[in-house]
Amino acid sequence: MALEIERRFLIKNDKWKEFINKKIYIEQGYLSKSLDGWIIRVRLTGKNSKIALKKHIKGFTNFEFEYSIPRSDAETIMSNLSNTIKKDRFFLEIEKKSWIIDCFKENNYPLEIAEIELSNEEEDLFLPSFISKEITGLTHYSNFSLANNPFSEWREDYLKTFKSN
Repeated sequence: MALEIERRFLIKNDKWKEFINKKIYIEQGYLSKSLDGWIIRVRLTGKNSKIALKKHIKGFTNFEFEYSIPRSDAETIMSNLSNTIKKDRFFLEIEKKSWIIDCFKENNYPLEIAEIELSNEEEDLFLPSFISKEITGLTHYSNFSLANNPFSEWREDYLKTFKSN
């Protein structure tokens, strides 16, 4: 069974950049229409293309099943989707733990999110100095939600709400 146990955080500074091991560019799109049930995602990274099925179980644990698909199939699917995201993904090694930093592009710029996968939900976690607020479980920060309601539109909504109070 494929389980993903992941915690996510906002970032408060650029100190994470000194730990970068690798960088990839990701484009992904969603075939799902809502957060209820299974989320179906197509992802393009370099020469790789995959389809994934994800479903929240509890806490910060999800089912995640991911399969390689032909690049041409993935490109055809992506070209027919409107709910997509683009991001640079950076891989870091800190205190013998692997972290990921996603720096979103286009309508989700300048959002940056740190992620770490754990072996269990009770695992102790050292938080590096660049970590800000924990957003684990806040669905509006999920990649699926960002594809459907981009970060750039949040600020506009926030300003409207702020000015009306």
